[in-house]
Order: sequence, then C-alpha cells, then structure tokens
Amino acid sequence: MGQRILITGGEGDLARAIGHAFERAGDRVDAPGRRDLDVADSTSVERYFATAETPDLLIANAGLAEDRLLARTAEDSWDRQLEVNLHGAYRCAKAVAWGMIKRRSGHLVFVASHAACHPAPGQATYAAAKAGLLGFARSLARELGPAGIRVNTLLPGFLETRMTAGVGKDHRTAVLASHCLGRLNTPQATADFLVHLHHHLPHTSGQVFQLDSRPE
Repeated sequence: MGQRILITGGEGDLARAIGHAFERAGDRVDAPGRRDLDVADSTSVERYFATAETPDLLIANAGLAEDRLLARTAEDSWDRQLEVNLHGAYRCAKAVAWGMIKRRSGHLVFVASHAACHPAPGQATYAAAKAGLLGFARSLARELGPAGIRVNTLLPGFLETRMTAGVGKDHRTAVLASHCLGRLNTPQATADFLVHLHHHLPHTSGQVFQLDSRPE
C-alpha cells in the first residue's frame, strides 16, 4: 500500500488535482475540506489530528485571498488571511511534527505564492502571510532535518481555478504578459511536480520551487 498524503483545503481545484495525482501513484489521500478541518480554528485542528494517522506527506494548501488596498483593509480581514494562510500552516505542521519525529521520516510542503516575493498592489496582507511561510519553512527544514524530515515550499504561480475566477481581465492580461513562455502553469502540472518531488527527490529539503515562467 502507498503512502499517506494529507492535503489541507481539500475542496479547492488545486487540492483535487494533487489528490488525483497521488492516487494514481498508488497513495492514500486525505483531503478534508473546511467542514472537517478548518485550519483557522485551533479546536478544529486539534479535533481532526486527535484521531488522524500521522501522514507521510502534509501539503499545507489551504489558502485565502482578500485583495484590498491597505487603507481599505479592515483588521478582521488582515487577521482572517493570516489565520488561514500562515497560522493554519503552523497549526497543521505542529500537529504532525511529533509523529514524524518519532518515526524519523516525513515531508512537509507549504503552498505559498509568487505574491510572497513580487506582490501586486492590494496584496499586502496576502503577501505578508505567504512570505511568512517562506521563513517558516526554511527554519523548519533545519530544525527537522536531523530527524529525517523534509520541508519544502511551492510557488505554483497564477492558476486558472475558482480562487482566481474573480480576477479582472486587465490584471489577468498583465499576469500572462509577465510569463516568459506566454502561458500559465496548471493545477495538473503542479500536482505532477509534487508527486515527483515527494517520491523521487528524497534528498531535497529547504527549497522554494517556483513552477511558472515568471523571472524572479
């Protein structure tokens, strides 16, 4: 039987593509939605992991974007985005870390964003949360590496998903124009990369992988 893969934010288009890719590879996939695992709620996280088996791979994929100029960003929106994008990843990583340490193996992948490095106007809150993931992951890679646990970060790029469906035409055109290849990454290509990273690059940790063709 294959390995156990846990994907947070399991109702999203990217999570579904990732889940299908790992299932095709013969793995067991758990991809709970918010009803079963609300990463922004400590009680929900504690309840879920109280009975869950420690996964071989945790993909912290749950995300939330509420793009607004800073002057129009309410404090509850700031808090909400950090709770989901950053604090949620912390809660889930902490919940599985001890089991991985005892087993002396495991893999954590944090889904960040190009906005962590090159945010557009109006993305200050989202960018702050996703940039926090980069530092969090780099520190964890050093902390958990001696126990044989890998930690990596993924920047999938702009994907055509329900999360980006509301992006305006002008912004979408500008994003596409910034890609050297003139095309966007896809959820399926991202999922295939994750399967390869997890199963075929066992010596890779502490890395940030940008998967689209926008120059750094």
